[in-house]
Amino acid sequence: MNPLDDSRYLCRLGVNVDHVATIRQNRGTIYPDPVASAMAAESAGAHQITVHLREDRRHIQERDVDILRKTVQTRLNLEMAATPEMIRIACRIKPDQATLVPERRQELTTEGGLNVAGRISNFRSAVRRLAGSGITVSMFIEADRRQIEASAQTGAYAVELHTGRYASARGRRESVREFDHVGGAARDARASGLRVFAGHGLHYQNTRPVAEIPEIEELNIGHSVVARAMFVGFETAVKEMLEQLRRHPTPQTPAPFPPTYKAG
Repeated sequence: MNPLDDSRYLCRLGVNVDHVATIRQNRGTIYPDPVASAMAAESAGAHQITVHLREDRRHIQERDVDILRKTVQTRLNLEMAATPEMIRIACRIKPDQATLVPERRQELTTEGGLNVAGRISNFRSAVRRLAGSGITVSMFIEADRRQIEASAQTGAYAVELHTGRYASARGRRESVREFDHVGGAARDARASGLRVFAGHGLHYQNTRPVAEIPEIEELNIGHSVVARAMFVGFETAVKEMLEQLRRHPTPQTPAPFPPTYKAG
């Protein structure tokens, strides 16, 4: 069975292994190896490996991406800023997909989506260069119609909707409101001719409702999987997340929160 066309799941799972590299870089050792974790994720059934090569190289290193390009058997998704240096690196390495993301050196993690609407011509140029190297381009944006329309104007193939507001919502009312924003944006993006992905802040208790949004084809999840792997191992952690994406989860699967969410 082609793992990229697997009807058992509501959408594809991209596993982000950045935080394996974070642990390595914290001590300046050669372990743990994000490449080894990527191999374990693929062995467990992940459909894609995602890494973010930051300008300050705080976790993933260029060497990691070089090795991953040679070893990943599914798809390699490179998250990157739309800077000349990163575009040059991407065009050399040629990941299957490049996800353009905002980047600030002082942030702990990506804190929001791109302002595509404010820099359409710049992003159009970046998309053209990447696509010219055979790389599929996705724009990481907020669930906002203005940014969706701007992303479509750049010529991008897809948008990845930032789910951080949904993931950090407090209380049921706020959760429902943010979830509805994601669902509405997914429909708007698909109507604009864009493929729809999502990610950020998703974990084992909040992922399934997002996966059930019909327009969403791919979720990229990292921190929660790496954290879970500390207790159960990497392959098991990935398999447990895949179970949240299964069309008909096994009876042993914990009910996702909130259980009353419905797509649409």
